Amino acid sequence: MMDAVIAAGERLAEALRAENEALAALDMTRAAAMATRKMQATDALAAATAAATSTQARAEGETRVAAEKMALSLADLGRENRQLLETAIALQSRVIETIAGAAKPLSAAPGYGRGGLRRPPSQAPALAVTTRV
Repeated sequence: MMDAVIAAGERLAEALRAENEALAALDMTRAAAMATRKMQATDALAAATAAATSTQARAEGETRVAAEKMALSLADLGRENRQLLETAIALQSRVIETIAGAAKPLSAAPGYGRGGLRRPPSQAPALAVTTRV
């Protein structure tokens, strides 16, 4: 029974590694395409864990060592995935804000501001995106 849990955990680890690689490369299309794979692997691990728990299966010996290694690996990959997703979401938000700001018409003609100085028209902030492959 514990072998099924370990196999499901390894499947989830592979899905997380692949998604993390795509996110690190800022390949949002590839990362988004992996969401289904990650969800299926997560569901499989949850089901295998529930089945092991219901039968009170215990990991012993080499199986226990493998289960502990898998748990540590999943924790590390999960932390990395969370950080990369937060970065990707922040970047996507900035891109959307920049596009929305550039598409927005000027609400008022430039005029005079404090001290009689000309007020420049509002402009979208500059944004640069680079990727490393």
